[in-house]
Amino acid sequence: MKVFLDTAEIDEIKKYSDVIDGVTTNPTLLRIAIEKRKGIMLKDYIAEICNVAGKGRPVSLEVASVDVEKMVREAQFLYENFNGIAGNVVVKVPVSTGSFGESIEGLRAIKEVSKKGIPVNATLIMTPSQALLAAKAGASYVSPFVGRVDDYIRKNLGMKFSKEDYYDYQAFQDYKKESAKRSEKLEEFLKSYDAEGNSGVISGVDLVRKIKKVFENFSFDTKIIAASIRHVRQVFEVMEIGSHIATVPAYVLEEMIRHPKTDEGVKVFYEDSEKANYRELFES
Repeated sequence: MKVFLDTAEIDEIKKYSDVIDGVTTNPTLLRIAIEKRKGIMLKDYIAEICNVAGKGRPVSLEVASVDVEKMVREAQFLYENFNGIAGNVVVKVPVSTGSFGESIEGLRAIKEVSKKGIPVNATLIMTPSQALLAAKAGASYVSPFVGRVDDYIRKNLGMKFSKEDYYDYQAFQDYKKESAKRSEKLEEFLKSYDAEGNSGVISGVDLVRKIKKVFENFSFDTKIIAASIRHVRQVFEVMEIGSHIATVPAYVLEEMIRHPKTDEGVKVFYEDSEKANYRELFES
């Protein structure tokens, strides 16, 4: 499984460049990064991200509009202006534009942009059917939003949680079993959940699992990027499923690298090497 860094912070890309395979950004991450750096031009900053990521490491850059013609133009602009730097630009297009107009605009844009030879990352995937349609439209990648699916379920179940909390999806099954004893609002949510096209998805990780199965069934070449990762255990679970890629924030990548028992072992071995003058072995 490849690991992408979900960030627009150039310092983070530099720090982890030896262990990551790519970078994903979005307008929110870029806004935060630019606001920290007064006076820098967005175009120059994006160019530097592509340069620092380097050849062979895809960088996802997102369109801003919600109608097909503008999204296609923006995709061409991003690709033409930034791909020449390191040959690594992938354009993110939302799979659906929802309440902004015709929901099919995203899929139309994915199809048109892909036809132009521009790799597309279909983003904001929340259901297996969206992933299927994006793959059929020619997307190179689909990004199921693991954390946002978990948040959506937990919020509607009335569960208290912080963004970084791991969601034990067995709790969803427990809530379903007890739904008759709970509030009318909860019962309505459970009844409407599948009706909204969620296809029995019980967590963000389960969404990745279902998409993987669908893609295997129909031999799609489209790669799955497990996105919106908030907890290291989610990474372990999508690894077990066989997701092609996980894109993670820096704090999750740090948790993947470190473990308290590893830290403890390094400390003990370092101290013993000093006591044994072990370093002299390498200086002789």
